[in-house]
Amino acid sequence: QVKLVESGGGLVQPGGSLTLSCAASGLGAGNYVMTWYRQRPGKAREFVALILSVGGKSQTTGSLKDRFHISRDSPDNLILQMNSLKPEDTAVYYCGARHSEFDYVPEHWGQGTQVTVSS
Repeated sequence: QVKLVESGGGLVQPGGSLTLSCAASGLGAGNYVMTWYRQRPGKAREFVALILSVGGKSQTTGSLKDRFHISRDSPDNLILQMNSLKPEDTAVYYCGARHSEFDYVPEHWGQGTQVTVSS
């Protein structure tokens, strides 16, 4: 039973930074692609970034690539470093996991963590 628990969200001023974490349990053997998505108010859930392994291939959506960085500091811990935050980044951020190296649409989701960027 895969469990994903996000943490690190909160209120931050425009231009500030936050680091989100996702602690995974129950992944077991095999390769899991891990991802971040977000859902902004009134918008559909959207892809943010993915990573294949610790120190492995990663990809961040073009609109966020210069400000957001995804990493895995262990197989079971996913990180999203967010810099130069803007009010438009306000969203619930979700951690996802998929047992594959070839497709990344999550089959497991966390409950999300709220990020609010406001003065």
